[in-house]
Amino acid sequence: MRDRGSELKMRRFRGFTLIELLVVIAIIAILAAITFPVIIRTRDGGYRSSDISNMNAVRNALQLYRVDQGGYPPAILGYATYYTSGPNVGQVIPATTVKGFLFPKRVDSLETLRPAYDKFGNTEITTAVWPNRDPRGVGSAPILDLDGDGDIDANDDLDCARQAFDRNTQVRVNPSNNASPIAEFYRISGYDVADIPAAGGTRVQELRYSLFWTSWGLGVNGCSLGNGQDDPRQLGYFDPPENTIITWNSNFRDYDNGVPRRAQREVVLFLGGSARTYDTVALHERAWRNLPR
Repeated sequence: MRDRGSELKMRRFRGFTLIELLVVIAIIAILAAITFPVIIRTRDGGYRSSDISNMNAVRNALQLYRVDQGGYPPAILGYATYYTSGPNVGQVIPATTVKGFLFPKRVDSLETLRPAYDKFGNTEITTAVWPNRDPRGVGSAPILDLDGDGDIDANDDLDCARQAFDRNTQVRVNPSNNASPIAEFYRISGYDVADIPAAGGTRVQELRYSLFWTSWGLGVNGCSLGNGQDDPRQLGYFDPPENTIITWNSNFRDYDNGVPRRAQREVVLFLGGSARTYDTVALHERAWRNLPR
């Protein structure tokens, strides 16, 4: 016969019933549903702040480069390079050991050139395509007084002052020469090119930094090289204005079935100021042709 003490001890240490277990699981699930989005938003906000700080450092480094060299570099990090001799001949030189345009002389850490969501390795390389061209019809969307008559009208929106190439065109080292090699970038350099979704569920690397964007700037598509009515907001021109876009950060975009969702999720770096948030759809559609807001 069990004594009363033993009976009380057994009651005290009896296991959970199925209902009690399910209640505990439900409570944990509710807490997780509340907590996880907060954690994700906090991480996302931290990444954004870090990227904005790094983008401002890139801007300062580019200004130092311009003072030293008399102009801006053709790429932020530089094109991918290969060993030409020794046991590693033909292999990609790790981005950590290359002497790029900004790294390591003007930017002491390669992480400054890598967006927080960029998880690519030091030897991963890629080709890239041009971003979208402004879909608005030529003549229908002037943004600057390019002819100097004091008005911003259809006469200031010329085809030669629009982006020369679209997403169907790969970026070449010399874009004006079809025989020029296809440019290869380090994927770690997220302000040169960015990994984004494309049609069919694939992903592409899209150009984010270029000295010239327009047909006049590149001297292509029947447009002579350079013109007084070209868009001056290109880094290849002498003393581009402060509203020139240097690069932009697409890593915070949200998508619905591969289509960017409208929100202030883009981070844009203008020449005359700190990096700032910007409308995602506007950057997706018009790229460098956007103006500060």
